[in-house]
Amino acid sequence: MAHTTSERLEAARERLMAELSRDVHDERVLDAMRRVPREEFIPPEAAALAYENKPLPIGHNQTISQPLIVALMTEALQLRGDETVLEIGTGSGYQAALISLLADRVVSVERVPDLAAKAAETLARLGYDNVEVHPVLDGLGWPERGPYDGIIVTAAAPDVPRQLLDQLAMNGRLVLPVGSRDVQELVRIVKTPEGAQRHNLGPCRFVPLLGPEAWPERR
Repeated sequence: MAHTTSERLEAARERLMAELSRDVHDERVLDAMRRVPREEFIPPEAAALAYENKPLPIGHNQTISQPLIVALMTEALQLRGDETVLEIGTGSGYQAALISLLADRVVSVERVPDLAAKAAETLARLGYDNVEVHPVLDGLGWPERGPYDGIIVTAAAPDVPRQLLDQLAMNGRLVLPVGSRDVQELVRIVKTPEGAQRHNLGPCRFVPLLGPEAWPERR
């Protein structure tokens, strides 16, 4: 008996969730991963691969991150539900959708105007109405809505940008990859009255963060 596309996707999603649950322990994060339809955030021709545990291209030399990395970064924010979170690098909007189920509001910024517009359309169409997407070219973040309880960066910086620490609320969490253009460490920074506390979460690999306090664009 042939299975429908939705049945195949559902079976693939359950296999993925079983895999993720070995490394991700926050049940709220796992529940959000089940509820957000990843296939809606990738090109239609890649929909059959939506629940493979790997990154997928979304155009403009960008990718939707591997589900395990998405889940681990979201878990590292340690969200309770009442936070305002800043995301640097909207991409397809998938991670913003996940965080929107775990926090009160998400402010997301994206350097590629076409990606920002597409993500905003997808998020609105799917009913994630506590997410706002802003196209940005200069600077890091969106200070107008700060300070933020959590900041997540989906591209790698050579060090922790001061601009983002300045937008982080006291006791807030900043999660980002730090390192070279090729190899990075995922870190969580907690802003405390005594200073920024750094927690290393493991190796990772992301596209470079571009702009001030980040990497210059290659010409």
